[in-house]
Amino acid sequence: MKRIVLSILLLFAFLTGYAQNRSASICRLGFTYDISQSNNWGKFKPVITGVIPYSSAELAGIKQGDIVEAIDGVQSAEVSPQEIAQLLNPAGKNEVILTISNLSIPTKQVMVKKDCKKVNSITEDQLASAFSMYSLETTSERTFTCPFKTVVTPDSISFGKFKTFAFAAIDENNRKLESAINDCIEKEMTKKGLVLDIAQPDILIQTFYFFDKNPNFKGANKIQIEKEPTFRYNFTQSKMDSFPFLGNSAAEAEAEYLLQFGFRMIDQAFVPGRILWECEANELLEDSYKLEEYARIHVPLMLMQYPYVKYGRNVQYKVNQKTYNYTGISYDIDRLELITDVDRNSPAYVSGLRPRDVIEKINDNKMNYSAEEFTAGYKNFISKTMKFRDPKTQFTDANGFKRCMFWDTFQYPQVADALQKSGNVGGFSYLYYYAPYINPTGNNACTFEIKRGKNKMEMIVRPTIRREITVEIK
Repeated sequence: MKRIVLSILLLFAFLTGYAQNRSASICRLGFTYDISQSNNWGKFKPVITGVIPYSSAELAGIKQGDIVEAIDGVQSAEVSPQEIAQLLNPAGKNEVILTISNLSIPTKQVMVKKDCKKVNSITEDQLASAFSMYSLETTSERTFTCPFKTVVTPDSISFGKFKTFAFAAIDENNRKLESAINDCIEKEMTKKGLVLDIAQPDILIQTFYFFDKNPNFKGANKIQIEKEPTFRYNFTQSKMDSFPFLGNSAAEAEAEYLLQFGFRMIDQAFVPGRILWECEANELLEDSYKLEEYARIHVPLMLMQYPYVKYGRNVQYKVNQKTYNYTGISYDIDRLELITDVDRNSPAYVSGLRPRDVIEKINDNKMNYSAEEFTAGYKNFISKTMKFRDPKTQFTDANGFKRCMFWDTFQYPQVADALQKSGNVGGFSYLYYYAPYINPTGNNACTFEIKRGKNKMEMIVRPTIRREITVEIK
């Protein structure tokens, strides 16, 4: 609980600190990056590590792993990291021209527009993350670690030179399994822009695997069994799933089964036989598990480290899953009932809401509270409604709060009542759709009661449902 409340207070404090100069703006292009130190991918250049959904960067087609070769014509390898940051936020300009490269294209230019907000503004996207306990079914930030060991060649050669791939000969005794594994790898390599070429591949991919009972198994540790299940992201289902893997602290003797899985990329174009890249996983399991299923789940996670490798061992991932009602409103961090911005052509703008409008109520929930009062009400809501949650769905979020749980399906009416109680200060609960739970009708209209000067008005806003899922390496 303290971790959740602290995260909200830190968000408010962070934005309030920026808001000392209320006439200024904060601008972003919509992506994060590392300055690469890799000999094989974009050395000394920015490499994209994350792209914000609905941002101008996403609209421009920028992807994770792209190398920023130049910024407005300035070669990124020839300037310092500080100068790169300045070039990406040029004064007096609303956009930048980026020259990018990746595995599928040598270079291309894209224009990315700056998204600027007043420093005293907080957006619905930020608020949806801050108040995620209202709807953990749809909105959460979680982390997990996979026991991958990734090794790359020490030679200074760009992985961008390798355009085609093929697979080593299949073991006829395991044709079905190896074909399934190769299909998973081919799908991900093709997404990255490489082409399958059996006749003349630049890369030969070789897989290896093992699964069997552990001969040294001495029985499960009872303490281990009581711990939270191992969760990882399932790209096929677009959600976090639980798996029968033991945690990093488990001893091998506690595992009833052992699993090894990996694959390597072998140079066929320049130095035949040289291993360019290899990723291997060794897992301890408390139950049986199919290797083809392991490949289906983990090949996409493994290949997030190709061509840019961030971790040699124990890769850490962050999953941000968010579904929220977007109206286009930004709020004043010091006075949360005051609108600072309304995105042009957004649902709120179309309905007539404008900057400087004062919101008195949203869906009958009063809004004239400070950030501290909203935080206290949220804390009260979490405490009072914990009994309405389903313990079987428990997980730990990225802030370390261990009691995250979905709502108990038999308690939906009680949750709906709690959202309307004045002591819970539930004004920002409008951000969540709650369908089909709590809101079985699916009616998503929001009623805003506002004050504009001396006039009071009621406006109906029909939000757009925004669904965002990002999976990044921390």
